[in-house]
Parts: sequence; C-alpha cells; structure tokens
Amino acid sequence: MAYLTEAKRIELEAKANEVRMTVIDILEDAGSGHTAGPLGMADIFTALYFHVLNHNPHDPLWEDRDRLVLSNGHIVPIRYAAMAHAGYFSLEEAKTLRQFGSRIQGHPERDRLPSMETTSGPLGSGMSQAAGIAYAARMDGKTFRTYVAMSDAEHQAGNLWEGIMFAGANRLSNLTGVIDRNNIQINGMTEDVLPLEPLREKYEAFNWHVIDIDGHNMEDFVNAVEQAKAIYERPTLIIAHTIPGKGIKEIEFDYRWHGKPPSTEEEQKWLAELRTLQGKIEASHHG
Repeated sequence: MAYLTEAKRIELEAKANEVRMTVIDILEDAGSGHTAGPLGMADIFTALYFHVLNHNPHDPLWEDRDRLVLSNGHIVPIRYAAMAHAGYFSLEEAKTLRQFGSRIQGHPERDRLPSMETTSGPLGSGMSQAAGIAYAARMDGKTFRTYVAMSDAEHQAGNLWEGIMFAGANRLSNLTGVIDRNNIQINGMTEDVLPLEPLREKYEAFNWHVIDIDGHNMEDFVNAVEQAKAIYERPTLIIAHTIPGKGIKEIEFDYRWHGKPPSTEEEQKWLAELRTLQGKIEASHHG
C-alpha cells in the first residue's frame, strides 16, 4: 500500500472513531470484556484493515492474504469492530460478543471465525505462531507478509522471547511485530509490576529492526509499515506508544479499565463524546 495522502489520513481517523464507538457498543451489550486496550489500539487496527493489509473480507482464507496474528487475545473487541466495518460480518453479529454459541467470543477462536488466523488467550504465544507462519511462507516462496499484534505486559512471558529469538535468527524480514506500549496491565503499571524496559535494546539484541511511533498517528504507523518492507533480512518491530482508553478522557491511562466494560450510562456518555469528536474530524475534512 502507498503512503497516506491527507484525505486518506482524515478518512482513517474518522473510521477509527466509528470503530471506537462500535467497541463501546458491543462491550456494553456483552456486559463483560476489556475496554482500555481495544480503545487504545483502534487507530492501529483501523489502519491495518483499511489501508495496510492485503486481504479480502469476501474470501477470508484467500491463500495470498497477509496474515494478522493477535497475540493479546483479550483486546479482540477492537479486531471484531474493525472487521465488521471492513465487511467480514455484520455489525449486528459483532454485538453478539461473548454470547453462548456466537462466533464473536471473548478471545478469538480460529475454528469459529477462520479469518482470525489463530486461537489466542494464553499470553505470549502469538510471536511464535507468527514467526512459524512467516518461516513457512519463506519456505513456500510466498510473498505475503505476517503481522503480529502484542501487548507490552505479555513480554513478561518467557515463551514470547523464544519466538523473538527464532525470528531474528532466521532473518524473517517478512514478519512485522506491533507492540501496544500502553504501560498498563490488569493490576497496575507495567514498570511497577515487572519492568519491561529497555524494550528496544532487547529486540535489537536479537537482530530486529525497531521503530518507535505514536500509536495514534496514522501517518507514523503507515510509514513504519512501509519502512519494514524495505528492511533487508531482519524482522521489524513497531513499538506503538498508545494511550489506554484513548478517546474517553475519564478513563485514559486508568489501568482499572483494563478488564471491565462500560455501564449503559457510561456507554451513552462516551458515545456522545465520540460523536462530538466525529463532527470535528469531518469538519476538518470539509475545511
């Protein structure tokens, strides 16, 4: 995909705001689920599904599609919301989140929804899965790219580092990792619970090319993705610095919203806040 035009950037920002509203809607309907992470990653997932990924919602198992592995499965509401807006399934089906028998489960299930690529829940597994997919693609002479979205706190899991070492050792330049560096986890701030820094230097030690970006800047993310395609014989990591709960001022950076949904009253208040923002985005487009 090409770099962003100004018009495309504004279009993506408006879409990300719509996706955030869908996340809030489906979480309130479910009465359970994670709020902070999905809102924080709305810009990244919107950019992925509406600009970056080579994919086809009408043929989700298309052989040459780019692969997107979601390692931190608990933020899957943002993926469901983006996929619904992209046409993989209806917004009404997205609202069946966490219902018995639904394909839209609280953690992604590949057998129920093949376009999910992997089943996730236990943290730390996605990097190894993505590295295996990228390695197999190289063996088969395939040109699709593999992306893996990860949380920062799951880097406290040892098995993730095995995947990082494998990818670096095998020079998997067709693999791009994206860390949601929002600094929170379920019981506090990452640097208080079990410090992760220096993340950049750790990845670089295992032969990764590392790019730090503002995770809410569409242009930054798209430029980083394009840069990754030009890196020779090394996988690329994008450290996306994000604000958990982004868009809803009262919960931004509040780790207590890691794993709880909005009430009906909060939903209505937050949607009003995002509709106001939507008006400003659209006004900037016409202006």
